Amino acid sequence: MFNPNYALFTTSPGDRVTYQPNASSNCNSNHLSYFKFVGRIVAKAIYDNKLLDCFFTRSFYKHILDKAVHFTDLESFDYAFYQGLHYLLEHDLSEIDMELTFSTEVQEFGLSEIRDLKENGRQKAVTEENKKEYVKLVCQMKMTGAIRKQIDSFLEGFYDIIPKRLISIFDEQELELLISGLPNIDLDDLKANTEYHKYTENSLQIQWFWRALRSFDQADRAKFLQFVTGTSKVPLQGFAALEGMNGFQKFQIHRDDRSTDRLPSAHTCFNQLDLPAYETYDKLRSMLNKAVDECPEGFGLA
Repeated sequence: MFNPNYALFTTSPGDRVTYQPNASSNCNSNHLSYFKFVGRIVAKAIYDNKLLDCFFTRSFYKHILDKAVHFTDLESFDYAFYQGLHYLLEHDLSEIDMELTFSTEVQEFGLSEIRDLKENGRQKAVTEENKKEYVKLVCQMKMTGAIRKQIDSFLEGFYDIIPKRLISIFDEQELELLISGLPNIDLDDLKANTEYHKYTENSLQIQWFWRALRSFDQADRAKFLQFVTGTSKVPLQGFAALEGMNGFQKFQIHRDDRSTDRLPSAHTCFNQLDLPAYETYDKLRSMLNKAVDECPEGFGLA
């Protein structure tokens, strides 16, 4: 299914280990039939309780569950693109020398094509007042519109085996575990391959962090791994072989000097956890558990 010669799926540039439909899969004239077939295989594996050694992007799991994708899902999908949009949202466009229109560049077979995000988009300027609409539409194009036919064909096959109403009771983290199984997470190996920034391994919060993680069962440890890396996949060679968007990237814990009323946050492209300096073990464990369970997200995109 994932052989590059078939051109059906491509790895996410965010982590290089999760898969998403290839926008250029139409180089194979039967690609939509193959996507329907793959959808049936994945659903049949779930139905028969057979595990598959494959991991998809978070946005693709959401498509299977018929859930809205979010701006923050773009971080693991295409980090550089996400950063550009994040900068756009955080700064006043009237003070930035940037001319944007409601259009975007799409790469296909090595060629660039400009596509409108709305009718006559190339003639409509992005302003401070409408920039949120632009971000919503460009994310929609990136994670959904550019691969809409592939997604629909996959889902047609998937829902033939497992109806939408049955699979939709799960969230995207649970769906990944249904498809790929519960990993065996060696915390000693993870700890041995962790880097600290503005903390040391002897910092009180770091000792509390590892104590909290050891108190988690394997299911919650898997959700934690999803939270910080974007997938529950454990590298075959151990956590020394963990990858980020730029190649090998160890797990990192950064001190977050903002309010300790904030939840921990993560940057999956860098396998990075931003951990506030909580005052007690109980607060750290509670906030970490809540962050992993809730996976806070930005505004929804249809």
